[in-house]
Amino acid sequence: MNDLLISLLVFAVIFGGALAGMAIRPLLAESHLQPDSKDVVKMATGLIGTLAALVLGLLIASAKSSFDQKTTQVRQLTASVILLDNLLAQYGPDAKPVRIRLRQAVQPAADRIWNEQKASLGRPVPFESSAQSSTFETELERLSPGNDTQRALQSRAVATFAEGAQTRLLLFAQAGGSIPAPFLIILVFWLSAIFVSFTLFAKANPVVMASLLVCAVSFAGAIFLVLELDNPFTGLMGISSATLRDALAPLNP
Repeated sequence: MNDLLISLLVFAVIFGGALAGMAIRPLLAESHLQPDSKDVVKMATGLIGTLAALVLGLLIASAKSSFDQKTTQVRQLTASVILLDNLLAQYGPDAKPVRIRLRQAVQPAADRIWNEQKASLGRPVPFESSAQSSTFETELERLSPGNDTQRALQSRAVATFAEGAQTRLLLFAQAGGSIPAPFLIILVFWLSAIFVSFTLFAKANPVVMASLLVCAVSFAGAIFLVLELDNPFTGLMGISSATLRDALAPLNP
């Protein structure tokens, strides 16, 4: 189920609470509509509203943190690839086959990263290094430096590759959303309970219903924003793979 469908379901449940309040109101006895009863309901919904605001704030903060973290990791991986290619270029013509192998490894790596994030709801699978990455690492370590400069460049290239590999593993380990489903379920329940109280004592009219409609759409939009931020490799605000894929220019023949 994608983020938009979940948000529409949230809207239906929340606004359904207002409709439920309208349906329950005629069934209440006159003794249930006393000012004291209204005050208690108002205080109870005020407490629930406070809890809902805190949880929604935590969800937005957590989703934004996850989005920023994964964006930074993609940028770090891209920077490592560019730096690695620059080091190999400084190494000299002997490193050209390794640079070609690096370009061959970037595209499959990007495909795997974005596919892992999209398929994160399935069963967890162990991480396996791609054939292109393993071949590149082998060829990098097999370079035969002819002087101290080349030895230093090879050492820096190996360290840069290790740093990029660590970032890649972090992306794999953090695949999927960071928002627990129970958080969303409880939050939606609280919001629907608040909407029930809105129409439980107040008579429905076009102005009231329009206000509640806008409010329900706003909450559903907030949930949609949280879900989009929590899955930054998909959806409208997804991180583009073009930056990583196009990080290296083609080598001249």
